[in-house]
Amino acid sequence: MKTIWNIIKKIFYTGLLFVLINIIILALFIFINPASSAFQNSNNEDYLEKLISMKPYQQKWVSISEISYNAPLAVIASEDQRFFDHWGIDVEQVEKALKENERRKRKRGASTISMQVAKNMFLWNDKNLIRKGVEAYYTVLMETIWSKKRIIEVYLNIAEMGKDLYGIESAARTYFKKSAIKLGAGEAALIASSLPNPKKRNAGRPSGYMQGRKGSITKQMNFIGGKEFIMKELY
Repeated sequence: MKTIWNIIKKIFYTGLLFVLINIIILALFIFINPASSAFQNSNNEDYLEKLISMKPYQQKWVSISEISYNAPLAVIASEDQRFFDHWGIDVEQVEKALKENERRKRKRGASTISMQVAKNMFLWNDKNLIRKGVEAYYTVLMETIWSKKRIIEVYLNIAEMGKDLYGIESAARTYFKKSAIKLGAGEAALIASSLPNPKKRNAGRPSGYMQGRKGSITKQMNFIGGKEFIMKELY
């Protein structure tokens, strides 16, 4: 019995240490921009070769103040319209997705922007229940420690937006030859329309589908409150 109790205590203290380390890391990332994410590193099949060449991928960090309000407005309108209302996991959307997926062949996800940041920052690209559980853990922890402003800032800097292309600044310069602060509503909507398949959808050479998505996203940008809404929440 004593041996079992000792094992339980070791598991408890190991788990507590793990949580404390995660809290410290997330607290540091309030002030320090991460050099890369787990998703970036795992997504580059020839990562070591690119690392040796000192150019594993294109990415340039910019603060939220250096990003046009159209960019966060577009991704929120497209990906997660309840971003400012939920605590990381949108239970309402999860329930809707579960019901819809009972009669759909193509399953619909319910990942929030916060969940995508947690996955990209810390996890591997998989869909099993264990990984989803760990993703939920990091999401809730991150929402507890970070502000919504920091979450969307990190998202806009680490999201994949093309082959070996990460972040809104690199996307803006690659596709539209301008900095992220100068992105118009249509350009931001086109970048958002490439998600979640940026390797197949090129915002610089948009397909008919992407043009249609651009129109839908710009309408939703206005529907959720447009410039006044996003400026009030983030700027």
